[in-house]
Amino acid sequence: MSDLRIRTIDESELDTVLGEDVEFDGEMSFQTPILIKGHVQGTIDAESDLFVSSNATVQAEVRARVVSVKGRIHGNVAANSRLELFSGSRIDGKINSPEIIMQRGAVFNGTCRMDAAPE
Repeated sequence: MSDLRIRTIDESELDTVLGEDVEFDGEMSFQTPILIKGHVQGTIDAESDLFVSSNATVQAEVRARVVSVKGRIHGNVAANSRLELFSGSRIDGKINSPEIIMQRGAVFNGTCRMDAAPE
C-alpha cells in the first residue's frame, strides 16, 4: 500500500498569515489563500484555500475551496474541492467535500458527506 503524501505550504507564498498571537472573533471572508496560526471563532467564508497550522484552533463554520488542517477545527467544514487532514489534526463537526485525504493520526468526530465537486 502506498503512503499518502499531502503537499506542504510555503508561508512566504501566502498574502495573509494570522499569527499565533492573533485572536479573531467574527465573520471572515477572503479571496486569496490564508494561513491561520492563532485562534479564530465565528464564520469563515473563502473563495480560495484555508490552511490551519498545528497550533491553531478554529471554532467556526468553515467554507473554502481547499481546507488543509494541521491544527483543530470545532465546527462544520465545507470544502468545495478537497479536505486535507494531517497527522495530529482534529475536526469535530460535519464535513462535506468531494475529496478527503486523511493521514494516520488525524482525528475526525462527526458526519461526512462527499458530494461531487461543482463544475
